[in-house]
Amino acid sequence: MQQFDLIIVGGGLAGASLAVALRDTRLRIALVEHQAPRRPEGWDSRIYAVSPANVAFLDAIGAWKHLDAARMSPIRGMQVQGDAGGEIAFSAYETGVPELAWIIESSLMACEFWESAKRQSNLTLLCPARPQALEMRDEAAVLTLADGQVLSAQLLVAADGRDSWVREAAGLLAHNTPYGEKGLVANFITERPHRSVAYQWFRDDGVLAYLPLPGDKISVVWSAPDALADEMCGLSEQALADRVADAGGHVLGGFSPLTPAAAFPLRLMRVPQTVAPRLALLGDAAHGIHPLSGHGINLGFQDAAELARLLSQAPPWQDIGYERFLQRYQRARREETQLMQTATDGLRRLFRESVPGLRPLRNVGMRLTNQLPYLKNTLVRYALGAF
Repeated sequence: MQQFDLIIVGGGLAGASLAVALRDTRLRIALVEHQAPRRPEGWDSRIYAVSPANVAFLDAIGAWKHLDAARMSPIRGMQVQGDAGGEIAFSAYETGVPELAWIIESSLMACEFWESAKRQSNLTLLCPARPQALEMRDEAAVLTLADGQVLSAQLLVAADGRDSWVREAAGLLAHNTPYGEKGLVANFITERPHRSVAYQWFRDDGVLAYLPLPGDKISVVWSAPDALADEMCGLSEQALADRVADAGGHVLGGFSPLTPAAAFPLRLMRVPQTVAPRLALLGDAAHGIHPLSGHGINLGFQDAAELARLLSQAPPWQDIGYERFLQRYQRARREETQLMQTATDGLRRLFRESVPGLRPLRNVGMRLTNQLPYLKNTLVRYALGAF
């Protein structure tokens, strides 16, 4: 049996960032992952909008400076439009910040974390590896891998995604609410420059977002009803490019395809208990939100930052798997997670409901917010700093 202080199951962005954040601690860490990340040919269609607060986290753990700046784009403005003339415009300049967020390919960050983890002296990287059995003992969590290796640690961290094997094996509940929608993602070359401005439309057929990539390229995320998403995935690449450009009113002119489309089902996931004796949930294993806010990855990074802070500040005598100790992490993350889940779910419902008279009211609300600079800047500053 191999003994560690901490086992992290899941080498995705949240799990790997936690491991890297603990590189200078006394903790002996095992990172279990079934497949090493790799860069696709060309551009990655899965991208994230990383908030300034999380840029600071990535910088603090030494990852930000190694990311290829030529593959990233800042968001310096954002235009949000309702379904009946409502509009809100956000500006980094008016808010007093250099940028509202950075658009980064998922695989770019994943590969950087992976390379950092491979160089980490206090970390044992187990890959390819899959968990097969879990036993939660009073003094340790014992994890058996499919190849027969047995690992034990004071603390096991589940960072293995929304369908977490660890969470299920430990008996922690997750309440899933399917949206009946899929998130369609693809990248395009635009006829007109985006000038680092993101666009978002609340439409009758879902939420459409244009997110700037370097040069005259954008990433598109369209949260559409299942049938429409499946229909669009069946179009030719150029037919889809034309469909997406038309849906945005050709604000950036015509589009040419850059990557094939992909789609994934959307659901709200609430996990009432994110810690238990010897166990903590992290990232998508702990929560799931609608992508309209773009904050899913930011919640995961802040989970990692908070848990790393707690573990790195623990005195040598502290049992880091003790549930009352871990409850500090749960309390610290619960409010922001629930707030973002409630806000994104409520906003989606607001624009999906067809109650008579609701459409003009919600769009008037957007216009009024846009005309109140203090309120608008307060909202954007909270998003910049809290997540």
